[in-house]
Amino acid sequence: MSRFVHGANVHANQIRQHYLRYGGQGQALLLIPGITSPAITWGFVAERLAEHFDVYVLDARGRGLSASGPDLDYGTDACADDIVAFAQVLGLQDYVLVGHSMGARFILRAATRHPDAGISRLVLVDPPVSGPGRREYPGKLPWYVDSIRQAEKGMSADDMLTFCPTWTLEQRALRAEWLHTCYEPAILKAHRDFHEVDIHQDFPKNTLPTLLMIAGKGGVIDAQDEAEIRSLQPSIETVRVPDGGHMIPWDDFEGFFKAFGTFLGNPFSTTTPTSAERP
Repeated sequence: MSRFVHGANVHANQIRQHYLRYGGQGQALLLIPGITSPAITWGFVAERLAEHFDVYVLDARGRGLSASGPDLDYGTDACADDIVAFAQVLGLQDYVLVGHSMGARFILRAATRHPDAGISRLVLVDPPVSGPGRREYPGKLPWYVDSIRQAEKGMSADDMLTFCPTWTLEQRALRAEWLHTCYEPAILKAHRDFHEVDIHQDFPKNTLPTLLMIAGKGGVIDAQDEAEIRSLQPSIETVRVPDGGHMIPWDDFEGFFKAFGTFLGNPFSTTTPTSAERP
């Protein structure tokens, strides 16, 4: 039985923000997906998170059903401010932030820009650690742009095999259906910020309990990166998912939830998701 509650829009930080809600009970948890992942594509993860939390999955601006267009700022700071504004509009307090990839960078920046926003804990899932003077993020821009442009014309799950060869049919079908909602200039800005914005400056400022989840097969965070982050924020907890690529729950669903351990309280169950992706 699905734990999906509803989808809705709010006006926060002067834009329309769209979200999907799962569970509806317990402590609030806001999930911020990555660079080209509309909220609906994380539904299968939200279903499991909703075992213990009132889960809100946000469409970052320029993606999914949130505001988009040429007049918006798609920079890291603006997107970080969106998260806190969203929580404020809904009246959320003592809430958890979980972010994947780009979303992990956004939630870390949100925590340091708004230390009194009511955030209780952070889970950073394989954030890009590229930045000025650092090695490039391994995800190359043409992979994103080419797939978005094809999706704008219309593409099938079979077409998506070229870009996501290890994903299931349902996962590819859902991505093919929703990828066209990713606004190319927003993606270009996010990818540029991966290389121009150094999130390492945020770790020493972050006083929240934080878990850094690292994809063992992702190639995004290596041992040297992990050591540097530990030196910048000695209190941070780190965990590796050995069989996970950068899209950890797609590659190792059970490993993803096992990696949380007791960081968020009770451990998650070990069951097969009831729905592949959608509410």
